[in-house]
Amino acid sequence: MGYHWANGPDWTSTIAIIPWNVYLFYGDKKILLDNYDNIKRYVNHLTEQSPVGLTSWGLGDWVPVKSKSPVELTSSIYYFVDVAILSKMAKLLGKQSDADTYACLAMKIKQAINSTYLNKETGLYGSGSQTELSAPLYWGLVPDELKHKVSANLAKRVKDDNAHLDVGLLGTKTILNALSENGYADLAYQVASQENFPSWGWWIKNGATTLYENWSIDAKKDISQNHIMFGEIGAWYYKALGGINPDSQHPGFKNVLIEPHFVSGLDRFEATHNGPYGTIRSGWERSSTGITYSLTVPPNSTASLKLPGLGIQKLQAGTHLFKIK
Repeated sequence: MGYHWANGPDWTSTIAIIPWNVYLFYGDKKILLDNYDNIKRYVNHLTEQSPVGLTSWGLGDWVPVKSKSPVELTSSIYYFVDVAILSKMAKLLGKQSDADTYACLAMKIKQAINSTYLNKETGLYGSGSQTELSAPLYWGLVPDELKHKVSANLAKRVKDDNAHLDVGLLGTKTILNALSENGYADLAYQVASQENFPSWGWWIKNGATTLYENWSIDAKKDISQNHIMFGEIGAWYYKALGGINPDSQHPGFKNVLIEPHFVSGLDRFEATHNGPYGTIRSGWERSSTGITYSLTVPPNSTASLKLPGLGIQKLQAGTHLFKIK
C-alpha cells in the first residue's frame, strides 16, 4: 500500500518494530543490517513531513469501543518509537554519528508530544482515555517522575469503565501491558478475563474460536473473523503472567528477564517459550500456604528474576523453585 491514505506510522512502523523484535528474540544482527537503510529512509521521510516532531498521518486507534484518541498523539508516538529503534540499531551496528543524531531526534519528538498532550499537574494525556494514557506509558514517553501519577490515572479510568476495555487497535496493544508494568497487574487480569461486552471473553461466549476484527460481533463493517489486530493478549500471557521477556543487553534470551505477576483470581499458570538456548518455563501455583514458583533456565543462558519482596536474583541454567508467602 506504500504511502496510501490507509497507512501512517501506526501501521508502517512494522518496518522498524519487527526487525528489532526479531533481533531481541534471536540475537542475530543480520536482520538489523539488512533493514537499516530502509528504516533510515522511512524515518527521514517522516521527519521531512513532520519538522516539529508531530504527525497526523495515520488511521489512529482503529475500531475503538467508544473513546477516540487524537491521531496526532498515537501517530507521533509511533514516529518516536521508530526513531528510538533506529538510534539503538545504529549504535549496535557501529554507526555512532547516526545513533547520536536519531537519539536527539527521538528526544525532540518526545518533548513535542509531552508539551502538547501531557498535563504535568494532573498527569493526564489528552482527555485521559485508556489509549491516551496507556500508549505513552507502554512506549516510554512518560517522564519518570510522572509515571506513578499517569499510571494511577490509567487505573482509575479503567475502574471507572468497570474494568472493561475502551480502546481500539493501538490501545489494545498497550492497555494490559501498561497496567501490569506499573503496579496494576490484578486490574489488567480483570480486564483480560471479562466475559461481557467488550472483551475477548465476550467473543468466546458468542462462539468465537479465532480473534475478530471488531469488538462488536454484529458490526456492519470491519468484521473479519480471523484477524490478529486485537491479539496482544496472547503475548501478555507470557510477559505479565509468566513474566518472560527478552533482555536487550543480552538478546536471543542469552539472559532472560523474568517478572511473573501472581494475579488475584487465578490460582495457577504456566508459560513456556522455546528460545535459541532451549525451553524457558515459568509457572506458579497458589495454595493455602502461599505460592510455589518454578523457573527453568535453558543451558548456556542465565535469568534475572524479580519476585515480590525478594529483589532481583541472577540465576544460572537449571530449574529453580521458590516458596512465596
